[in-house]
This record gives sequence, structure tokens and C-alpha cells, in this order.
Amino acid sequence: MLVRKLLFLVFVFAAQFIKAQDDCILGVGITPDSTLIEIFQLNEQQTEKIRNWSAELRYRNELLTNQAENLLKRHPQNSVGELSVLAEKYKVISDSITIIQRMVDKRTLKMLNKKQYELYLNLCQQAFRQPYRVIPTNYRDSIP
Repeated sequence: MLVRKLLFLVFVFAAQFIKAQDDCILGVGITPDSTLIEIFQLNEQQTEKIRNWSAELRYRNELLTNQAENLLKRHPQNSVGELSVLAEKYKVISDSITIIQRMVDKRTLKMLNKKQYELYLNLCQQAFRQPYRVIPTNYRDSIP
């Protein structure tokens, strides 16, 4: 019985330190477009797309950031209950930002050719991050 309790405590303690790898984000809209263009050696078509998606992401994030700021300014914060409701509402906004970032990054990864995508996978591995799995585009002008 004592052994079971001890094993349970060890498991609970160790579980706090076991965490899945974080997603390997490209950071479109966060990372300067020129950096992504240079690292992945994007062609003209890819460059145009990434610039458009980056602008779209910055616009969406700005709207969500404004929503979060307004929420913090206007939501009552006098009791634990009010703070709890505020935290839940803020988490919805924060999760939306994460979801949009993931969506744009995956869209961008699908636009990459096989070699560019393999570079992304390699960089993720070096950073000990979990890459997004997509099927890259096959371009006629890509070098095999």
C-alpha cells in the first residue's frame, strides 16, 4: 500500500515536468517577411502570398488585441468571480490569436515546395519543436 502511494506521488510529481513539444510556428505576421523570404528562398509568387497573409494576420491580431484591451478596461474586476469571468473571456481571445496563427502558418507551409518544407522540418527538429504536417506544393519550376 505504501509503495503504491509512493509511486502515485512520484508519478504526479514527474507529470508536472512532462510536456508535449510546442508547435513549430513559422510566425508569419510576427517574423519579418524578409526573414522568411530569405530563409526559405521564396519565389515571386510565394513572396506575394506570404506578404498578403502576413498583412492579413497583423490586421486580425490588431482587432483581437483591441478586443482584449477593451475587455480589460471595461470588465468589472472587483471580486474573484468577476476576475474568473474576465479570465475566461480573455482566454477566448488569446486562443483565437493562436488558432489564426496556426491557420496562416499551415497555409504558408502548404505553399512551400518539398525542399523548402524539408528545411522547415529540419529547423523544427533542431529547435525541438513539433512541426505542422502538411503536403507541400509541387511547382513546375522547383529544383528536384
